[in-house]
Formats: sequence, structure tokens, C-alpha cells
Amino acid sequence: MNLPPPPDGPALRAENLGRTVPAKVLVENANFVLPRGETLSIVGPSGSGKSSLLRLLNRLDEPTSGTVFLGGIDYRQIVPRELRRRVGMVTQRPYLFPGAVDENLQFGPRQQGVTRSSERIEQLLAAVGLAGYGRRDVANLSGGEAQRVSIARTLANEPEVLLLDEPTSALDEDSKLEVEGLIRDIVRERGLPCVLVTHDLAQAARLAARALVLSEGRIVRSGPIKEVLHA
Repeated sequence: MNLPPPPDGPALRAENLGRTVPAKVLVENANFVLPRGETLSIVGPSGSGKSSLLRLLNRLDEPTSGTVFLGGIDYRQIVPRELRRRVGMVTQRPYLFPGAVDENLQFGPRQQGVTRSSERIEQLLAAVGLAGYGRRDVANLSGGEAQRVSIARTLANEPEVLLLDEPTSALDEDSKLEVEGLIRDIVRERGLPCVLVTHDLAQAARLAARALVLSEGRIVRSGPIKEVLHA
């Protein structure tokens, strides 16, 4: 029987995690922990396996070796849809559903048989700086606004861990800094642990406490962000 983890236990732990496809190793033997309330950055050159590792953390891709523990529970024991609610992901480009902003935020909870109140939807939008945007059509949003809606939609599922896959790489500089500020606020105010994949080392230094450096699918350095990035 699995018992609840202690409050100070890690939010997420990868153990010998890997994925191999025919003729290619995408991720090999990844081991790390994500403490509660911390942002961990995954950095490395293009093709090093950053996004591949991130996608393994909520089984968007299936590991071929090792596993992940969510709050002390082997995530293979969790139904994938439930796992992806609890380990939410924000992608590089905000793939929103056609229609109103509030309908996008309601989608995930409704898959769980839950309807968020209009007050809760407004709270989520206010948290991402979009108060009053509920009935706006997503087709009329700027790139930065759409990414904020994408974050709010993920938060509507009340995730335990937030995965961020290059969340600002498609944005202009002003929008990028605004979304970075939003991520910092979410981590600080909610204590929500995050894993951030970014090619931008300055962004990693601004947002994360620790970093993993990947090369050819392997973690080659890990530790406090300043030590790792200046090694």
C-alpha cells in the first residue's frame, strides 16, 4: 500500500528515466528530484533531449526505462489523463480551442466532471493579468495574451507540478518578460514546482534555482543554477 509522502518530500523524482526509439537514444538514465516550490531548468543545445525529457515527466511519451515518482507514487500507477491533470504542461505555442477564453479554461475540469464557477474563472484570468477576458474570442488575442490563457487553462486543472516547454520562445521581448514575471509570481504565490525547458540561459538564470544540462540525452551537469551555467 502506498502511503502519502511527507509534506517536505519532493514533488517529483525521476529514477533512471530513459526513452529509446529505433536507432536513437532520446533520453538516457536521467535521475533528479524536484522539490516543492522550486523551478528546475533543463538546458542544453538543440537536439540534446530537453523536450524529450520533459514529455516523459507526464507520459506524453512513454519511457522505455526507469520511471517517475509523483509525490512518492510511481506514476505508472496513475491513469494517464489524471497524471496529465496533475502534471500540467504549457507548450511553446499556445494551442487554444476555437471559441471564448472561458470555454478554454473550462475544458480540462469538465473532462474530470467538474465545472469551475465564473468567479473561479475570473480569479484564474486575473492571476495571469487577463481580468475581464472570459468572453473574448481566442482568435482576437495577441501572442502574449494567448500564452497567458494557455497558462491559466493549465492552472484551471489545479496541477501539482507545472511543465514549461520553451514557453516564451514564440513571443516578442516585452511579452517574454511579462510571461516570465507571471511564472515567477505563480511559483512564489502558489508554491507550485516547475520544470522549465529553455534554450535561453539568461532566462534560466532569472527563473530557476537549479539546472540540468543535457547533452545527447544524458544529464552531464546538475546543481545550483549559477554554478551549473558558469561551469
